Amino acid sequence: MPRVLDEFRRTQLAIAALFCFLGFQYASWASRIPALKSRLDLNAGEVGLLLMVTGAGAAASFPLVAYLMKRLGARRLALASGLCLIAILLALSVAPNYPVALLILCADGVAVGCLNVAMNAQGAALEKAHGRTAMTQLHATFSGGAFLAALVSSGTTTLTSGLAPHFAAASVVLLLLLACARPRLLPDDAKNEGSAQRADGQKGAKKRRRLTMPSQVMLWLGVAMAFAEVVEGSMNDWSALYLKDVADASSQVAPLGIAVISGTMVVARLVGDGWRSRWGDARVVRVGSAVAGTGLALALLAGGVVPALIGFACVGLGVSAVAPCLYVAAAAEGPDALSLIASMGTTGLLAGPALIGFVASVGGLAWGMGVVAASAVVVALCTTRLRWKAGPEPVVPAAEQGAV
Repeated sequence: MPRVLDEFRRTQLAIAALFCFLGFQYASWASRIPALKSRLDLNAGEVGLLLMVTGAGAAASFPLVAYLMKRLGARRLALASGLCLIAILLALSVAPNYPVALLILCADGVAVGCLNVAMNAQGAALEKAHGRTAMTQLHATFSGGAFLAALVSSGTTTLTSGLAPHFAAASVVLLLLLACARPRLLPDDAKNEGSAQRADGQKGAKKRRRLTMPSQVMLWLGVAMAFAEVVEGSMNDWSALYLKDVADASSQVAPLGIAVISGTMVVARLVGDGWRSRWGDARVVRVGSAVAGTGLALALLAGGVVPALIGFACVGLGVSAVAPCLYVAAAAEGPDALSLIASMGTTGLLAGPALIGFVASVGGLAWGMGVVAASAVVVALCTTRLRWKAGPEPVVPAAEQGAV
């Protein structure tokens, strides 16, 4: 049994390195947006478009990701997209003008979409292979990677203001993370199931290659993921402004909104796999999203700084395990479902803050935050339409089976 646990932990750490990789790569260039703005002489609108094309590339990557997942498998796609993201980061450091920077960050979005699907497929396969929950802890390492990137960014900018030295140093860290991940990643499904796929024959292969409409389960999963990312993205973008403009918080207190949300989310994700093992994914998602929605709604009705921070904590606590559980459920439906909900999630992450801004411009930011609370409730309602599969069954080592 200890040997099985050691194998599980080593593989979990390898997949965690991919999650850390993605968080580190994103935060590395996002932390230098002011430097990019200055070097390329951009205005606020051009910076906004620069950020938008990254998400647009990820959202539009669904057909490509679905094809590459079938063609390459999760392991090879994760490693290939990781190498692409390193090259993209280096290219961004020497982008000569704004149009080239737009193209580079659009490609970044596509590569992010590929890695996002591949690493979540690896996480779901790990749970299935070992009969243990692991996905929420894996998602927590994404935040850890972003935090590490912020430290590296702060350290390098004290030495030099140039983008090229910073992104070169970041690329070294990224290469080390890929090197740590590569030996212990799970083998591709194509290798594991090659004989079964060949038995299907050419007719089955042609049928799989045809464009098929998403199933009802895929659509409900996609909608749930989109609204879950509306909640997560909007809270990060609008919480500080709500505290300052609506709750009348001081300039020192306003940033605590993001700290409360991200802090509770990281802590909850570290323990979230225990919740999943005890209560099941369905209950964790429904109760969690309901807690997020009702907690935020009550905070908005009460008004004030302290209720707002409590409501934000409810959001971080409630939505922490939602995305990991939805990724696991989508992986059980196949690579097409996983690719679709990843794209839908990116769409929600992009559209959410803009939607809140539109509502706030019409009725005020309190109403805009009310849309966030309603979105969390929508997630809970969508997931009632799903037939959740049972969690991973504990794997009994062969030695113990023989003993029994």
